[in-house]
Amino acid sequence: MSHPLDRPVWSSLTGRQSHLAITRGGALRMDPDFGLFAAVADETPESLTALGELVREHGNSGLVELSPPPPVPGTAVLSSALCWQMAAEAVTPLKPLDFEIVPLGDTDAAEMLALATLTKPGPFFTRTHELGDFVGVKVGGELAAMAGERMRPDGFTEVSGVCTRPDFRGKGYAAGLMAHVAGAILARGEAPFLHSYADNAGANALYQALGFERRADVWFTVLAPE
Repeated sequence: MSHPLDRPVWSSLTGRQSHLAITRGGALRMDPDFGLFAAVADETPESLTALGELVREHGNSGLVELSPPPPVPGTAVLSSALCWQMAAEAVTPLKPLDFEIVPLGDTDAAEMLALATLTKPGPFFTRTHELGDFVGVKVGGELAAMAGERMRPDGFTEVSGVCTRPDFRGKGYAAGLMAHVAGAILARGEAPFLHSYADNAGANALYQALGFERRADVWFTVLAPE
């Protein structure tokens, strides 16, 4: 049996987040209101053809796998990037908090989407905030930074959506929010994990300082309709 994090999208959408999956034969993808992630049961022609149909029907789809996918009929590779998959058994905050962390919900959805659109922490859509618990920092009533949860393979929860408005960077918001989110995951008896672009040295150093360790190299491949 492979580790649940070897294929995090498949593990999530056939497990605790199966209610978010749109399926076609041996392929599935997340409801596009929540995310673009997709996966196949195997790399048979039938499963790859089914994946191509999902891409054409529902738009761009992202695969997170240990290796890039083979050609998928009816699609073109929009982007392909090497990422570090990191996990933590314990998290150590870098410094005591000197700001308030507040829960975020539906009433904050528009502001969360605007912040993610501005800062591009990763794929974020109109209902991504519903994938798990999100928290943030507000300054003057406006959202300055946030972090939350995304994929949920059995026994694990992904830390995601970590971003800070450019004019509020350097205040430790991202580190504090990440430690808070990861600590809550650990308190539930699960392990936090995340994905980060391999060439993002600054972010990767921060994650390691918090207690995340590089577990595997994965490829994030976005497919578009051909």
